[in-house]
Amino acid sequence: MPNSPTPTHCPYCALQCGMNLTPAPDGTVEVGERADFPVNRGALCGKGRTAPAVLSSRVRLTSPLVRSGGTLVPATWDEALDRIAGGLARTRSEHGPDACGVFGGGGLTNEKAYTLGKFARVVLGTSQIDYNGRFCMSSAAAGGMKAFGLDRGLPFPLEDIPKSGCVILVGSNLAETMPPALRFFTELKESGGTLIVIDPRRTRTAEQADLHLMPRPGTDLALALGLLHLVVAEGRVDEEYVRERTVGWEDARAAAMAHWPEYVERITGVPVPQLRETVRLFCEPEAAMVLTARGPEQQSKGTDTVSAWINLCLATGRAGRPSSGYGCLTGQGNGQGGREHGQKADQLPGYRKLDDPAARAHVAEVWGVDPDSLPGPGRSAYELLDALGTDIRSLLLMGSNPVVSAPRAAHIEERIKSLDFLAVCDVVLSETAALADVVLPVTQWAEETGTTTNLEGRVLLRRKAITPPDGIRSDLEVLHELADRLGVEKGFPTDPEEVFEELRRASAGGPADYSGITYRRLAEENGVFWPCPTEDTATGAGPSEDTAAGPGPTRNTTAEPSPTGNTTAGPSPAEGTAAHPGTPRLFLDRFAHPDGRARFVPVSHRAAAEEPDAEYPVLLTTGRVVAQYQSGAQTRRVDELNAAAPGPFVELHPRLAERLGAGEGDPVAVVSRRGRAVAPARITPGIRPDTVFMPFHWYGEGRANTLTNPALDPTSRMPEFKACAVRLEAVRG
Repeated sequence: MPNSPTPTHCPYCALQCGMNLTPAPDGTVEVGERADFPVNRGALCGKGRTAPAVLSSRVRLTSPLVRSGGTLVPATWDEALDRIAGGLARTRSEHGPDACGVFGGGGLTNEKAYTLGKFARVVLGTSQIDYNGRFCMSSAAAGGMKAFGLDRGLPFPLEDIPKSGCVILVGSNLAETMPPALRFFTELKESGGTLIVIDPRRTRTAEQADLHLMPRPGTDLALALGLLHLVVAEGRVDEEYVRERTVGWEDARAAAMAHWPEYVERITGVPVPQLRETVRLFCEPEAAMVLTARGPEQQSKGTDTVSAWINLCLATGRAGRPSSGYGCLTGQGNGQGGREHGQKADQLPGYRKLDDPAARAHVAEVWGVDPDSLPGPGRSAYELLDALGTDIRSLLLMGSNPVVSAPRAAHIEERIKSLDFLAVCDVVLSETAALADVVLPVTQWAEETGTTTNLEGRVLLRRKAITPPDGIRSDLEVLHELADRLGVEKGFPTDPEEVFEELRRASAGGPADYSGITYRRLAEENGVFWPCPTEDTATGAGPSEDTAAGPGPTRNTTAEPSPTGNTTAGPSPAEGTAAHPGTPRLFLDRFAHPDGRARFVPVSHRAAAEEPDAEYPVLLTTGRVVAQYQSGAQTRRVDELNAAAPGPFVELHPRLAERLGAGEGDPVAVVSRRGRAVAPARITPGIRPDTVFMPFHWYGEGRANTLTNPALDPTSRMPEFKACAVRLEAVRG
């Protein structure tokens, strides 16, 4: 049927909610429920429901643009591609390959992220590639690698949350950032479980909590250490689990014991009785979880903070047990898959490390190049952006808007303006694209097929539902054409399934092993959890340590039915075999370190990179609102969403507003050492009196990231978005 629904997935957050798309006779696209997808069961937030609005030619780019006389004007594809290839080639010839930078995005499909990383290293020969997912969950990834030997946002499906006895949700306002996920926590409470929310604001999520802790921004590390201190002091350590499944406990214990409850109360502002109640609620049930998000992770000590929360899970015997453990709520749509397959500065496909000779040899063989020709690790995202116009002279940017999303954004905007050459591929003319020398209009989610990996590690198939307008090409076509113009005629296919087949080979044997996953399986099984190292296993055997490639994270020993109830869907396995079921739950028998044991990481509290003082006495923290997404480049073009969230604001406590002499809606200036932003006051008792909050979706005078601090975590290189010192000024007239 010409207008039959196409099952696909939302273009926005890491839930990747299922939806059906149907072209309407008037040329629009209708969104329908897709109840068979287990993550959202048909529910959609406002962003998902209105996503087709960005498909309209009224808001999107429809022609390549090139800069002429200071203005972007329409151009042919050949003219635009020739100009990009010429700019990159000129930079490489005059300044060397590392003068060419590549910046990607956590919304790119796995196929695009894979091809972009390959393009940077094979065609340009540059090490200077990273992506905006560095600003998402890199601290959680680093902490997970240290403790477990493997990073996957959630090591269990969302459906396990209601089966737990207690969940501590740290620094997440998922009622606004991913509303369909809230039902898992509602079901948790309905089944007798407890929800503890840790946030300096009384958000919509905190309102659902049985217990809400409100620490000072930047003190989550001390809070976790204080809780572990109480676990030890109250005799709640699972000594058998610690002995049999972990190493490093004594050092981590000693570090935690230096953080006694009264000391932690002084640092965090959380009363000791609340600390004790948190420990009781967390330790009494048989199963419990800690889930972190950007609050504790977007700090200059984010990796240590994640390690402290993982230590709490390990000491109480939670990690690697049913309905228990540590997990991270990934933010961007393909934040998980986006870093697994090569657009991150230090990684190759399959989550392999770029400085590992065996990894280089494997991927080089798939790519048909000499391993020695692959460049080494490059700069992290902020460091790459900070080097623009000096060490890096030309930049190819896909699917990101750093003029709004990067910390110290006014400085980054100046760095971008200082480039010799900038090319941007995007759906809309974002604030960053408006600065480019060439802008290419590319296809978007509903107009192309590709895979993403959601926050559970579930690899999904987004299907093409409509034909893009004339004059629009895919990112894969762009990279193919640029590679050809730069002298690499083969190795950059434009068909996404062909790219995915190569990605399967490149990931085989790596930690993020997709080699047993095919488009057919994804379509028939509603997604497959990685690692999935083989297409088939012997019937009845299920995946085992013998079949598991890579470092050996725990596999389930029983093949679970897929969301459609089909345990044998796949690429026509031979008689007597069944498809590998993938790995919904990690670590049930062993962790991914060679000895199978988890690592405690000893950490201690340290202050934020920038604490309040007499000149800047207030803390600023940033985040999102329900009706906008990330830098707002797409959602700010949707009328319904703009009506719900028309612009920036400054959320502050009534006592702080009274001292300032500001009333509801009055313009307030927020000033940091990096700049000044102005937005209307939103006065609420649901925020700490020493803290203000600003959403970061907008450009202009209300740009929150003008203020934020680019101080970097030494391990993850995550900037400190969530805590910086500011002062407030009333704006008169």
